[in-house]
Amino acid sequence: MPVHEGLALHAAATEAGALGLPLLEVGTYCGRSAVLLADAARTAGVSALTVDHHRGSEEQQPGWEYHDPSVVDPEVGLMDTLPTFRRTLHRAGLEDHIVAIVGRSPQVAAAWGGPLGLVFVDGGHTDEHANADYEGWAPHVVDDGLLVIHDVFPDPADGGQAPYRIYRRALESGAFTAVSATDSLRVLRRTGAGI
Repeated sequence: MPVHEGLALHAAATEAGALGLPLLEVGTYCGRSAVLLADAARTAGVSALTVDHHRGSEEQQPGWEYHDPSVVDPEVGLMDTLPTFRRTLHRAGLEDHIVAIVGRSPQVAAAWGGPLGLVFVDGGHTDEHANADYEGWAPHVVDDGLLVIHDVFPDPADGGQAPYRIYRRALESGAFTAVSATDSLRVLRRTGAGI
């Protein structure tokens, strides 16, 4: 995530923290954006939560552009970003301000029962995964809460389209209103019911 998008995410998390509710991220990878949410949560006195299976998204698998062999567990032969994520939080001094939930987003969302002040969607970029993240977590965003979506590219030449499609879906639902756009990061506010 570029610095200016990170600053926009931090600003959104800081604003949402004033609602007094947890801030949740879908798609943690190695924890850069989780540090931003945890810092905002610490300031607001709320919890930051991350949801990730830590096995990597489609584009991070062997043979793909964003594959990093240094995060492959040599014992099982699969990606495992959880140790790197934990080190990232430790170095930032934020381990006490974040709860890491290790699991697949749809399963965790189905078990989640509480309201959220912010949901940051940055998980898998296929339509299947992006829609599951949106459908699982957007219903938990409270009135005036924020839905933040990363990697929104209106032009297919710039990137994948699944995050753009859930962004459009959120706007067209009437449940969310656009607040800001910082390159590929979109911030929306819940202003109506539904998803």
